[in-house]
Amino acid sequence: MKAIANRERKNLFNWKRSGLPLLALACMVNAEGRAQNAPAKPASAAASDIDAPELSLSPIATAGQRTDAAWKILTDAAGDAKHTQTRIQSLAALSLLRSPRSAKMIADAMTEPDLDIRTAAALAAGQTKDRNLAANLRNLLDDKEPQVAFTAAMTLWKMGDKSGEDILMAVVDAERSAGPTMMHGTEHKIDKDLHNPAMLARMGVMQGASMFLGPFGYGIAAFEFIHQSGGDLTRVAAIEQIAQEKTEPIHKELLAALADKDPALRAAAAKALADYHDNATSMAIYALFADTKYPVRLTAAAAYLRTTGVPGPPPVPVARTVRTSRGGQ
Repeated sequence: MKAIANRERKNLFNWKRSGLPLLALACMVNAEGRAQNAPAKPASAAASDIDAPELSLSPIATAGQRTDAAWKILTDAAGDAKHTQTRIQSLAALSLLRSPRSAKMIADAMTEPDLDIRTAAALAAGQTKDRNLAANLRNLLDDKEPQVAFTAAMTLWKMGDKSGEDILMAVVDAERSAGPTMMHGTEHKIDKDLHNPAMLARMGVMQGASMFLGPFGYGIAAFEFIHQSGGDLTRVAAIEQIAQEKTEPIHKELLAALADKDPALRAAAAKALADYHDNATSMAIYALFADTKYPVRLTAAAAYLRTTGVPGPPPVPVARTVRTSRGGQ
């Protein structure tokens, strides 16, 4: 057990040196085996929440009516009291927007009783890069659930806010005794579960899923659903990469992917098209409002709003390789 704890401690410390992507990859690769230690859930739990009710689209809907329809899709899913996974997927979609209306929906979700919804709200706030949500995130640092507090601390850290540094340090030092700590003027209760290898593994999976699963929500349930439904994360990752180049051949490839049989790819394509502001792209995304898969429908709703003027998170600069001559320095 000590060896396992030391290994977990080393993995979680590496995020400071090599960045979250390596942590995410390591956790996702080992998620299936580690998840066996968590309380079992029915295999169909995730799938049962994915199918969306039939929706008819008006071919003569005005631009205003299409916008209203997009917001209705998002707000109805965010308020779905019967299906937690649908609400989590709505937060993943809302993370594509950066507006007062979407920020309020994310902030409201941070006060929900369900810990996975609060966690998803914290992750969504991080994806928006909206500093107006920082105060809401700081409130989550004292959440009774260590998963939520850790996610809030990670999100704030990536925003340049060190309010949760004591929580992150407690995770890095997995053998540290539980108790209040002071660092950078903050004091938070360090839950004993922040030193539990199984809990640390779950939190790692949650962070990793926020990067790889996108519209399908966050966490083990979404990860399992993609695999059960035959979703191809490799193709999704490829779309996310090529979408960084705004060329017409790539634009056409993304539009074609909206009709792919894989819902993960359809959702990824809709997300990738969010920054195209031409009417043809908007209408192609609008057609997905009737998609039977919630992640696709919700992502399309948010992406449509982006294409028609609702702002989103600031773009991440694309690193470009500088070629030098063989003899150059």
